[in-house]
Amino acid sequence: MNAGAESANIGFIAAIVAVATIGGLLFGYDSGAVNGTQDGLTAAFGLSEGGLGFTVGSLLIGCFIGAFLAGRLADLMGRRKVMMLSALLFLIGALVQGFAGSQAVFVIARIAGGMAVGAASVLSPAYISEVAPANIRGRMTTVQQIMIISGLTAAFVVNYFLAQAAGSSINIFWGGLEAWRWMYLMQAVPAAVFLVALFFIPESPRFLVSKGRHEHAGQVLTSLFGEVVAKAKLEEIRGSFTADHRPRLSDVRAPSTFFRPIVWAGLVLAVFQQLVGINVIFYYGATLWQLAGFTEDQSLLINIVSGAVSIAACFLTIALVDRIGRKPLLLIGSAGMTVTLFALVYAFSNGTLDAEGQLQLSPALGRLALIAANLYVIFFNVSWGPIMWVMLGEMFPNQIRGSALAVCGFAQWFSNYLIAQSFPIMAAGLGLAASYSFYAACALISFFLVQRFIHETKGKELEEMQG
Repeated sequence: MNAGAESANIGFIAAIVAVATIGGLLFGYDSGAVNGTQDGLTAAFGLSEGGLGFTVGSLLIGCFIGAFLAGRLADLMGRRKVMMLSALLFLIGALVQGFAGSQAVFVIARIAGGMAVGAASVLSPAYISEVAPANIRGRMTTVQQIMIISGLTAAFVVNYFLAQAAGSSINIFWGGLEAWRWMYLMQAVPAAVFLVALFFIPESPRFLVSKGRHEHAGQVLTSLFGEVVAKAKLEEIRGSFTADHRPRLSDVRAPSTFFRPIVWAGLVLAVFQQLVGINVIFYYGATLWQLAGFTEDQSLLINIVSGAVSIAACFLTIALVDRIGRKPLLLIGSAGMTVTLFALVYAFSNGTLDAEGQLQLSPALGRLALIAANLYVIFFNVSWGPIMWVMLGEMFPNQIRGSALAVCGFAQWFSNYLIAQSFPIMAAGLGLAASYSFYAACALISFFLVQRFIHETKGKELEEMQG
């Protein structure tokens, strides 16, 4: 049965998706807010290179903790309540980061904000998958990636103009605070909007059924798909849960392979989305482009261009994801990222070093690097960027969705943390060419892993998912 696609209340569903994806906006904004604040953090807290890497990466410690806890809490408390908790953490984390007087306080607040990012990253796409009709589920969930990139781009734009208005990110700006502090405080505005908006959307009907609240689930399904479809859909959902126990973490286990095959497939998507190195550009974009010979102002503008290109790429995904499917887009993305990453390797490996040992690119190589990086961003955001979240939100059976998201969300953010922590060390010790060779090799490997382990989910109802 096609989830009542023809009778679905598309306007109501679109409104719900709009609210849920504010979590994606905050996910992106919190992730990108650090880009351009490194000089301020270093000056304020007297950080070494390693200390800066830890301070930047501390968000990701919170992310993998938050993603794991959110997956489990979502089965206990509900999707909406956990998203509310994440919105509150977003708000508190933004304010404390902006006013922090020591590195320790800043790191604690950043970890709290990271827990909110991790929770939103797994719950927003899962929630959207659980309320959207199967025939448009991919498009609806892809909106999450657009909001993530919009949040990243908004952070780049706000940081750029704050730095321009103050003269530098470390100069005093409004209220006697340095401009870099305002770059974090600005996160509080969308966080407050998210918290308030969540009071106006319903709980996931799949969660309500898992708790035995069938009447309430029927009411939500009726508001989504109409009364006739809701009755039949309620019975399908009830039949998809194990009768003898509520969802639990051990449901993801398999006797001989530790995890169920579908969980291993989710782990492939979660880990390799990070191993291709996309967040090196997002977290260290300004630093990366300065290493490649661009000025600070030029580097911040390049980040803004990359963000705009990413958003445009996601609109292409919306047009294709429910037509050609998830797996073909992943394969196209893997192939494209492999080629463009090796082009970056070529540019970086043919650069020269200045008197201080910093990489310098000729105008021709600089243009090649810029074009290759933006094509790489396009391929990522047409494919692995949104599709990983689409598939993690929909590929697991109802009984294990929360627990599988906990496992895969933890793996995704832990991989993200390792990449963010290792890049400054790799770039300093091995150089950009060697660092990007690793990301290019991972992109190549991901192509064959998708061919072997990933199965298409286009058009399937959540109740049809196996594994």
